[in-house]
Amino acid sequence: MAAPTGARRGKDAHPNLPITTQEIASETMACRSSGAHALHLHVRDEDGRHSLDPGLYREALQEIERAVPGFPVQVTTESASRFDVETQLNCLRDVSAQAASISVREMARDPELAPRVYALCADRGIHVQHILYTLEDWHKLQVWRASGIVHQNQTDVIVVLGQYAPARYTKVQDLDAVARIIDGAPGRCMVCAFGPNEHRVLLAAAARGCDLRIGFENNIHAEDGTLASSNAAQVAHLVSALASVSLEGGH
Repeated sequence: MAAPTGARRGKDAHPNLPITTQEIASETMACRSSGAHALHLHVRDEDGRHSLDPGLYREALQEIERAVPGFPVQVTTESASRFDVETQLNCLRDVSAQAASISVREMARDPELAPRVYALCADRGIHVQHILYTLEDWHKLQVWRASGIVHQNQTDVIVVLGQYAPARYTKVQDLDAVARIIDGAPGRCMVCAFGPNEHRVLLAAAARGCDLRIGFENNIHAEDGTLASSNAAQVAHLVSALASVSLEGGH
């Protein structure tokens, strides 16, 4: 999965970070050509700020569908310290999304609305991927699944390693701290990793059976430490590295 935009970085961080609807659609096409299987979508308002505006989402989804027909797109509900759970719920209600990433930690801010978020996704057929930052998030998800707040078929998770601000870059060893999640997830487990070690961490996660998410949302540097040229180049490098590992394993 490609995550080309994110909620926080701008053109000052990287001139090729896609912000506008047209830029995102173009980069999605390039990432698919490089081997990405899906898009993790963030949209920005006219000032370049992270947005959960349903109209902006609908516009972006339509543009992506025109550029890359049938390509799977997951919308984010990330608050980025801007939006409450009611806004996140309204976004999901008003956007015809096929998939969404939803933070357990953020849903826990409003215990009354959280069940409605997961019920809405179940009713609308929105595929849920639970965002997990810590083992505490994992434990909360387990409790919610047992109590029925999270529906039994809402099983997929993404483990976020490191963070944007304050900057905390990921190391391969960080995977050991979340091994309980990787090994215990009843559905698919995806990993994304902040910082210049992104490629090494993702290769190690793949060896543990995880799906991978890569892109400028989490890291703008190539494996050699230089500024990456584009999201598509990052995808292509990872796909090539995974193929090399697979070939070596075959020998």
